[in-house]
Amino acid sequence: MSYPPLVRCDSELLSRSRTQQSDTRIDLMIKHMMAFIEQEANEKAEEIDAKAEEEFNIEKGRLVQQQRLKIMEYYERKEKQVELQKKIQSSNMLNQARLKVLKVREDHVRNVLDEARRRLGEVTKNPTRYGQILQALTVQ
Repeated sequence: MSYPPLVRCDSELLSRSRTQQSDTRIDLMIKHMMAFIEQEANEKAEEIDAKAEEEFNIEKGRLVQQQRLKIMEYYERKEKQVELQKKIQSSNMLNQARLKVLKVREDHVRNVLDEARRRLGEVTKNPTRYGQILQALTVQ
């Protein structure tokens, strides 16, 4: 069937118009798909960022807690060392005080013995007094 030239032009125009509409529709669909893909990618990137931030905060919290425990252990050890040093110092001071007491006691006993020797030496020079002391000691 042969159409007159005018009808052919109209059908060509209609066909071109349909092709242009189809191309426009395809471009619009591609743009919508690209926007959807970009939106999905952005959402996925946000999810990844949120998960990374969460994991970072968890790891940071764990490391902070670990360091806190180390610091507490360090200070507990230092506190025990200080207490031990105090006990050692207290023990040393107590021992020094005991040694001083023993030294004073020893000096006093030595002085008493020296005084007793001196007096006994004097008593032996006086025969009357010496006799009375010997008699009293024998009775005792």
